[in-house]
Amino acid sequence: MQIQTPDWVKHAVFYQIFPDRFAKSKQPRKRLLHNASWEDWEAMPTLQGYKGGDLWGILEELDYIQSLGINAIYFTPIFQSASNHRYHTHDYYQVDPILGGNEAFKELLDAAHQRDIKVVLDGVFNHSSRGFFFFHDVLENGPNSPWVNWFKIHGWPLAPYTGELPANYEGWAGLRSLPVFNHNNPEVREYIMDIAEYWIKFGIDGWRLDVPFEIKTPGFWQEFRQRVKAINPDAYIVGEVWGDSREWLDGTQFDGVMNYLFAGPTIAFTAGDRVDLKQVQGRDYQPSPPLFAAEYAVKMQELLQLYPWEIQLTQLNLLASHDTARLITIAGGDKASAELATLLLLTFPGAPSIYYGDEVGLPGALDPDSRRGFPLESNWDREILNTHKQLIALRQNYPALRTGDYQVLFAQGELYIFARTLGTEKLIIAVNAGTASAKAHLDINKLQLLYGTAEWNSEQSSLSLPPRTGCILG
Repeated sequence: MQIQTPDWVKHAVFYQIFPDRFAKSKQPRKRLLHNASWEDWEAMPTLQGYKGGDLWGILEELDYIQSLGINAIYFTPIFQSASNHRYHTHDYYQVDPILGGNEAFKELLDAAHQRDIKVVLDGVFNHSSRGFFFFHDVLENGPNSPWVNWFKIHGWPLAPYTGELPANYEGWAGLRSLPVFNHNNPEVREYIMDIAEYWIKFGIDGWRLDVPFEIKTPGFWQEFRQRVKAINPDAYIVGEVWGDSREWLDGTQFDGVMNYLFAGPTIAFTAGDRVDLKQVQGRDYQPSPPLFAAEYAVKMQELLQLYPWEIQLTQLNLLASHDTARLITIAGGDKASAELATLLLLTFPGAPSIYYGDEVGLPGALDPDSRRGFPLESNWDREILNTHKQLIALRQNYPALRTGDYQVLFAQGELYIFARTLGTEKLIIAVNAGTASAKAHLDINKLQLLYGTAEWNSEQSSLSLPPRTGCILG
């Protein structure tokens, strides 16, 4: 079969926003909460505290987002929930009133679309929460509830809050707060499909699917794709799968996955032995041990051979997310590591995704610390910000960086060089991750420096890079 993926994703640069932590509206708005005890914006985040970020605040910052060169936003969950991260869904049809409700989201969505910025929402369809109305009915009415078969209940009574008794129902990762749906129930399946269709009709541009590998009901994701694409053939469907994703990337289910198979090796190569191992333990990707250029080349070649090219171009590539420590913290505060990894991110096939704040050097250890409030402008790292702006602009200006072939030209020691080629357009990207200068001979003429620090000797066809630097030639 011919695999089809949304063309716009191949040209997208995503910005991942955790809504409670990006921006608070500065304008007078009609809101339910006026005197809420928000956690201090600059304070270290806590597991249960709210900082009061809202969708109006994001709307007011669209100029900033657009100034980065961003043309797509992925929001972590925005639906009504009793948690700051909103993975505990209470109502799939209502945007959380703390964020401004459905009206604020509609206003933001329209404003984003006017700027040609796409919007992708997070769909948490494996589990709901113990505050979800249908599950709450089961808690109130026990085996008499009409919703009993919507969940995986093993016995009575249910114990949603006390650890002293067995829960008697299945919770995601054993958590009582997250009752798992019974996806084999046709009513549950139809309910989830309806939610997916509702928000696509509302105007969103796609779904990021939380832990989709947990849903094992045959044909579920195939139907999900068919029904979403029937409304909007260009809708993007991207799954949170951390490893080999061939099972879901056959053209009948997802358009891509969050590409942690890119993130791990890229951090291992650029940060090397600077990686703070405490920040990567227990996460399903491998930013350690350090990789040399030849090992990194093998990893990238293997990754590019895993999936069809049409899928490669719509993978969601990333270096950090709400589920990991932030890049600068993983790298022990080393700015060069962050800049080199960002260079590789913005020049790899697939759609790059930047976690809010990474572009200004925001630190953060494992969650909840990786979910800090977006920093005041006085605390921005301007060098890292300029690196992001330059690289995003180059990606947008050169089609080869988006859809061109990827060919490794040189991978020895800690010097890695590859080409992106589309028709007559050819760009050379070089990264020296080592602490000494590095040099390579390339059989290429007529190159000029587009980004970075390097010496190109056209007579000798030699490229010299200072330590811990990268460049783009074209």
